[in-house]
Amino acid sequence: MLYFPRWKIFLIVAICVLGTILTLPNFLSRETLSALPNWYAHNRVNLGLDLRGGSHLLLEVDMGAVIRDRVEGLVDSARTQLRNDNVGYTAINPGDRGITVQLRDPAQADTAVRSLRQLANTIGGGPLGGGQPDLEVTASGGSVTARLSEIALRERATQAIEQSIEIVRRRIDETGVNEPTIARQGADRILVQLPGVEDPDRVKRLLGTTAKMTFRLVDVNADPSAGRAPPGTDILPSAEGGRAQSAYVIRKKVEVDGANLTNATAGSNPQTGEWVVNFEFDSIGARRFADVTRANVGRPFAIVLDNKVISAPVIREPITGGRGQISGSFTAADANDLAVLLRAGALPAPLKVIEERTVGPDLGADSIRAGLMAVGIGFVLVCTYMIAAYGLFGAFACFALLVNTVLTLAALSLLQATLTLPGIAGILLSLGLAVDANILINERVREETKKGRGVFGSVEAGFSRAYSTIVDANLTTAIKMAILFVLGTGAIKGFAVTITFGILISLFTATVLVRLMMVSWLRKTRPAALPV
Repeated sequence: MLYFPRWKIFLIVAICVLGTILTLPNFLSRETLSALPNWYAHNRVNLGLDLRGGSHLLLEVDMGAVIRDRVEGLVDSARTQLRNDNVGYTAINPGDRGITVQLRDPAQADTAVRSLRQLANTIGGGPLGGGQPDLEVTASGGSVTARLSEIALRERATQAIEQSIEIVRRRIDETGVNEPTIARQGADRILVQLPGVEDPDRVKRLLGTTAKMTFRLVDVNADPSAGRAPPGTDILPSAEGGRAQSAYVIRKKVEVDGANLTNATAGSNPQTGEWVVNFEFDSIGARRFADVTRANVGRPFAIVLDNKVISAPVIREPITGGRGQISGSFTAADANDLAVLLRAGALPAPLKVIEERTVGPDLGADSIRAGLMAVGIGFVLVCTYMIAAYGLFGAFACFALLVNTVLTLAALSLLQATLTLPGIAGILLSLGLAVDANILINERVREETKKGRGVFGSVEAGFSRAYSTIVDANLTTAIKMAILFVLGTGAIKGFAVTITFGILISLFTATVLVRLMMVSWLRKTRPAALPV
């Protein structure tokens, strides 16, 4: 127990030195870090929103828009289905949760019900079936109603939230924000915390844009100034400002959907020097794009983003390569933001900012100073008690406590974890938990000394008999922290991580490092009595 071979001593010292090296980038200036290799300079602890400053946004998903999209799609699908089944109707009226079809012949009500039921999507179930249709179709007199069921509404709300969170995450990642917090809150809200964001307005624009892109033909025979769109068309405003006409008459039929885009990048036109966005389609989108441009040479083809025409170039020749270019009155920032939106994909519904808070860098710096002061005071108080109670062995424990803190920061740096105020509280609490092991050992050594054991026998018995208690205590704490990490979010996870690292590392510092220091002192001085 009290014998340390050379390789073990070398390994213990190497771990301590390596931990110190990994911790250093957190205390170096940006100028110094820029001269270091990237793999080393980037091993730093990321500061959370409360320490670094940044933006806190609470977004709400417009569930009404999700339902309206389904209802609008249901209107178009119902027209086609009823026509194919030879069911005559006078009108299809959209409602809040479904559509109502007015039949020419009430005798066709049963046929219309069967026809509309084919438009239902199956919810739930598995490979063997068992799902439920999302439409409730009923007939009353000369009309048939198809409404979204309650389970369909809940399913669509869940899907919209999950899809929105994924797309928000993609858009935030494209901006280069480190360690953002993106989590669901309640039934229809998303929490977004962005540490260190210097331009929160840009992020709000990115998150507030649905980015639903479609490619549709322009009706050149209609006049948008007439104020009324012909059947099958929409009058959409232009997003090009004064460079083009203020509105276009656009066909409702979507020729190519933006969902078929696979990539989008900002660039400049080598001929005009203007900023443009280059895009690429997948195989399905490339084939549709080629078919449309081949059949409509000489006609304007509108690129519609969130019901605004951002460009309406004339098709000069068939485009068969699956690639295209969006031009307009773009600045460099506009082109890059549009490319980010297209790469990340369209949101299933608009997001509305219902709460916004900004934490300034000065407030974050004050929090850091307060946190460091709390850790420093806690460290001094613990060390004062340990030295007063156990003398030299208490000083050994204090040095191990310092190494424990350094190795904890090294582990957080290596993982590039995010440190928040609760995380600093976790480090402070882990100081007290880490020193518990040394208290148990020292008390055991003191008891063995009182029993009349020799110097070396007391130290060996103290470590061997306290070891199982130390492991049990730390293991139970680690289990509780694991539960906090799994069930908690954001700052709670940071709190659990810092404490877990602290107590696990204390098994090394308290039972291995302290033992090495004690054994080295004992072999060097050969004392007649122990200083405890």
